Amino acid sequence: MADPYFQKLFAERIGGASYGKDTAIYKFEKIKRAKRQAIADHPDRALLDFGIGENDAMAPEPVRRVMAHEVNQPENRGYADNGVAAFKEAAARFMQRDFGVTLDPQTQVNHAIGSKPVYAMLPAVFINPGDITLMTAPGYPVAGTHTAYYGGVVHKLPLLAENGFLPDLESISPDILSRAKLLVLNYPNSPTGRTAPREFYERVVAFAKQHEIVVVQDAAHAMLSFDQAPTSFLSTPGAMDVGVEVHSMSKGFDMIGWRMGWVCGHERIVQAFADVKDNSDSGQFIATQKAAAAALDDPEIPQLIRAKYRRRMEKLVAVLKRCGFQCEMPGGTYFLYTPAPKGVAGGVTFDSAEAASQYLITQQSICTVPWDDAGAYLRFSVTYVADDEAAEDALMAETERRLASIQPEFGNA
Repeated sequence: MADPYFQKLFAERIGGASYGKDTAIYKFEKIKRAKRQAIADHPDRALLDFGIGENDAMAPEPVRRVMAHEVNQPENRGYADNGVAAFKEAAARFMQRDFGVTLDPQTQVNHAIGSKPVYAMLPAVFINPGDITLMTAPGYPVAGTHTAYYGGVVHKLPLLAENGFLPDLESISPDILSRAKLLVLNYPNSPTGRTAPREFYERVVAFAKQHEIVVVQDAAHAMLSFDQAPTSFLSTPGAMDVGVEVHSMSKGFDMIGWRMGWVCGHERIVQAFADVKDNSDSGQFIATQKAAAAALDDPEIPQLIRAKYRRRMEKLVAVLKRCGFQCEMPGGTYFLYTPAPKGVAGGVTFDSAEAASQYLITQQSICTVPWDDAGAYLRFSVTYVADDEAAEDALMAETERRLASIQPEFGNA
């Protein structure tokens, strides 16, 4: 069958004339296919799904009640554009209450339809052809994808265990630094679970000022911090002068799918984001913004969510350690990032985390997410569906039984 006439018209940023002909399969698509096959091959064996990266609970009932009320208010029917005051003011109150960060809600806060669009839009604010975005690896790719769309270059900073899963900023060459405009960070970090100490943020501020780089801190997991109180990059002296922080209502407030987030920090950057946003979307539904504002004003919501995922994480770490995995409690997030096994009993060996992950799915119906960006690691998420602690314990017992049966082998640490 001949190509359509427009095949040659596709932009080079998505593959040009070769778009749609690449036979490579995206990592998460491989996982989905393997899950479907495992279910088909073993219909009587439950799938233990540690690969989900989404909260397993609905938004709290009081938040849903506000939404139900606001959806019927005629004043909420119109375009929100760059957001309503009720949400911006609630976000500012939250930042002050939880982090001690003072913000002008009118100039230093702007809502977003989830945090993902922020990482798509900020490169439009700063990146010209040849400019560089510094990004940690592994990490969330969207800012890098859009940097490339604008003709920019992504320079990856590997997150290594020997560096405490913090980027080595001192290793960046002068040539890279001279062209770098953005530094994208994410702490508590997905997928490593590392939290950032205050001293690191202080180094980041000094680094950004020295090299005239804008910092973008992804704070999606900010409220899921276990080894320290939840913190904000913007609470670091001087941070407000060098960048912005991006928050999400998903992880810490069980509002997965509601698509609510915000950008806050230096007013000029927030304004530039708003200008790009004006030409990209017409804002989130106002009723959703008002429901999110109610969630932000309830400090108990993230506390309860954090307690649940901490409890689940402690159980998972204990099970995996008994099965030979080299893991410890993460500093935060609902992800556990642990070295992948090199094989299992019976002579089966793995040359990558992806191979280990595929084996666990197809042979044991245990779903994880592989990362081979900076060493072979598996990511377990504790967002599995379980109605109560008894269900959690039953799932943990079955996980331990299956893993013990295959005797994972790790070789040298």
